[in-house]
Amino acid sequence: MNQQALSAFIWSVADLLRGDYKQSDYGKVILPFTVLRRLDCVLEATKPAVLAEKEAKTKLGVNPEPFLLKKTGLKFFNQSELDLPKLLGDPDNIAHNLFTYVQGFSADVRDIFDHFEFQAQVDRLAKAGLLYQVAEKFAQIDLHPEAVSNMQMGLVFEELIRKFAEISNETAGEHFTPREVIRLMVNLIFVEDDEVLAKPGVVRTLYDPTAGTGGMLSVAGEYLAELNHQARLTVYGQELNPESHAICKADMLIKGQDVANIAFGNTLSDDGHPTMKFDYMLANPPFGVEWKKVEKEVRKEHEQRGFDGRFGPGLPRVSDGSMLFLLHLLSKMRPAKDGGSRFGIVLNGSPLFTGGAGSGESEIRRYVLENDLVEAIVGLPNDMFYNTGIGTYIWVISNRKPKARQGKVQLIDASGMWQKLRKSLGSKRKELSDAHIDHITQLFGRFEEATDDEGKPISRIFANEAFGYHTITVERPLRDAEGKVVVGEKGKQKGKPQPDSALRDTENVPLTEDVAAYFKREVLPHAPDAWIDPDKTKVGYEIPFNRHFYVFKPPRPLAEIDADLKRTTGRILDMIKGLSA
Repeated sequence: MNQQALSAFIWSVADLLRGDYKQSDYGKVILPFTVLRRLDCVLEATKPAVLAEKEAKTKLGVNPEPFLLKKTGLKFFNQSELDLPKLLGDPDNIAHNLFTYVQGFSADVRDIFDHFEFQAQVDRLAKAGLLYQVAEKFAQIDLHPEAVSNMQMGLVFEELIRKFAEISNETAGEHFTPREVIRLMVNLIFVEDDEVLAKPGVVRTLYDPTAGTGGMLSVAGEYLAELNHQARLTVYGQELNPESHAICKADMLIKGQDVANIAFGNTLSDDGHPTMKFDYMLANPPFGVEWKKVEKEVRKEHEQRGFDGRFGPGLPRVSDGSMLFLLHLLSKMRPAKDGGSRFGIVLNGSPLFTGGAGSGESEIRRYVLENDLVEAIVGLPNDMFYNTGIGTYIWVISNRKPKARQGKVQLIDASGMWQKLRKSLGSKRKELSDAHIDHITQLFGRFEEATDDEGKPISRIFANEAFGYHTITVERPLRDAEGKVVVGEKGKQKGKPQPDSALRDTENVPLTEDVAAYFKREVLPHAPDAWIDPDKTKVGYEIPFNRHFYVFKPPRPLAEIDADLKRTTGRILDMIKGLSA
């Protein structure tokens, strides 16, 4: 059974819940029972050995827990004699026995079920008379590792969560990252380090501040295992949604990761890894989602700690917090002298250009560009994500750029690289094929300008300062009723023309141009009495991504258009004649 068929089969449990549960609450039953059944199947083979070991060590008066972990060969165990199929043998006591069974798990697993608020769901199912039927249905599902691999299981969890989110009408910020987008991001952050990562015994850390169900962490682990089975990737993450956090922990536990590394809570207001720095990072933060709830804590850190905190460069407007995650990741980079870091973050179009000179967004762009941290920005096709069709961009950020990339930024337009999904999944109608992923990775790896088969640019390279500009304030003199220039009478303004605020204007002058020369060429011919107020000049940065890939198509010649119109008019006249006849 492929993961979509398996997900559909698991989701069919919803038929039992209809009437007693609201649609939006189905996931509260289905997700924890899926995790329980998976753990049940994973531990089945070692269950007899674990129970024998428990009995032997208990007789000796020794704490059996460390020995039970050895017997499972995993980072968790269950010391109860029960399992899901055995629970069905005592229908009258199923609620009590299910509680006893879950309490038999090691502490990390019990914590997962606490995040699911599983006991409350068990009580609710028992009261509705549905608990036995639901347990029976899940006991029939084969989730043994030989039937469903870890990778497939991760996809099943994501598919279930997507269905759950879809019927709960969750917002665009709640989407999950498609696996092929994650694969591309993982390629981009690892491609320049393939030689290092292929060395025996290499150990690296990876962090995702918006971990969701752990998809990015899993795909990165799979990539590294393919490249070098001796390499070890230690993963860290944080997640705000209790169900996603519980699934992420369960997935990481089965894969042998230390689940203490997966923190719970809001990354922006309560950093779960405050002292850590990482080799690699990946993130797909919610975009277009306001950060009002954490505004107090974020502003306090910005104002009191400045560049010693996470938000030194500036704060974006409250309506979109995605750039706060960019700043958060910057603060988690290892210093370049200690090996440095590279990360990929998915953002929408807004962080590229929103906010004029001096605004929080512009100051954040200024910080990453003036500190030479942006390696590349990749524009993805629309309709790539499950819950939003908007255009998205992968920013690749590093403080250890190879020499060829220093002082430069690569823009890659991959908006035309997609294939149609056979069946739409929410807003997702397009996907990247393996060939598209390879092509984008090669464009990034080669670091050169390139065009597609039709001659349209798809890779361009710019100096960092190409995105900067001075915003100058152009003043014109205030005139009295007779048209004479009004001059100041006191202090510094004495004898100087006074500006007319109604005629005030601003101009954006590229950083690569001399302001005085620009002013002389562009402003003075139209307003000979104008001047620049130097106190109001600001530096800004924006990345007009689409403008750099725009190709002008000249309109057809007028004679051609004329001929078309004549032909069309002739056809219409013929039709009218036919009707009147």
